[in-house]
Amino acid sequence: MAEWLYEAGIGEARAALIDRGEIVEARIEREDDGPRLGAIVAARLVEAGRGGKGALVALEGPGQWHATLASLPPQTASGAALLVEITRMALRERGRDKPARARLAEVGAVPTDGPDLRARIATTRLPVVELRPGEPDRLEQAGWSELIDAVRAGHWPFDGGALWVDATPAMVLIDIDGDGDALALAKAGAIAAAAAIRRCDIGGSIGIDFPSLPDRAARAAVDAAVDAALPSPFERTAVNGFGLMQIIRRRDRPSLIEQIRFAPIATDAAILLRHAERAKGTGVLTLTARGGVIDHIAMHPHWIDMLQNRTGRPVRLIADAAAKGSGHAQ
Repeated sequence: MAEWLYEAGIGEARAALIDRGEIVEARIEREDDGPRLGAIVAARLVEAGRGGKGALVALEGPGQWHATLASLPPQTASGAALLVEITRMALRERGRDKPARARLAEVGAVPTDGPDLRARIATTRLPVVELRPGEPDRLEQAGWSELIDAVRAGHWPFDGGALWVDATPAMVLIDIDGDGDALALAKAGAIAAAAAIRRCDIGGSIGIDFPSLPDRAARAAVDAAVDAALPSPFERTAVNGFGLMQIIRRRDRPSLIEQIRFAPIATDAAILLRHAERAKGTGVLTLTARGGVIDHIAMHPHWIDMLQNRTGRPVRLIADAAAKGSGHAQ
């Protein structure tokens, strides 16, 4: 039976839905992701927009987060205090960040943080196993590190071919690459692409480039393969004569691709802290990494306190320009 593995890491919570020993869904939630979906947040109006549409508000609380409002009562003055509900979290894209989206909270609403990752996976009604550093690393056994590497590289091999996944400001593009029979490759690629979309919680506009299939029946078979493999809800076009399909899925929070590829320092810091929690030995626990990663951890002193409390060891941070990857802890 499928089950969730959940880990309340330092600075980052992680969850993986495991089915038949494989990760079919992976989610992370970072402290620096901004207000959660469904949060009720105090805000102040920065820009009223035109006709009350496209208004911009500054959200109160940690960080300097903003949100756009779909509508605003007439004559609302700049600087006015508002209470808003987050309807889409802030998103990170290549070369730019998108502010969160919000709407005015209902009358009588009170500020709340919104459901966290642990609460969200509980709503699936599947078993949840909470992992701890002193126990066997079931996330790693299921392929967590390999998943992170695949997301970073944008390369997802499958039997007979591979996916190349790239997130652009317009859409996420998935190219199916391989040799052999075009229809067999396209159908296998459809299953692999659907699995990657689900695993990484990719939303918004998604383009899939299949091998060219001039036969209409073959293209219909690929359409059917996507429908069977990708959980609803979503909308899609049919595969056209050039092998292109567009899929639209709801996008209300960052995908795993955005969180990992567009925040490499935060990703390496989370990996290093995870390794540090599991490091063997006694005495001073030394974390060594390139300067950006060490600086990121140092900017969050409560993370260091948590690591010292969890391991029972004093922590030392060392910046080393020659350190590879996420660094090491020992």
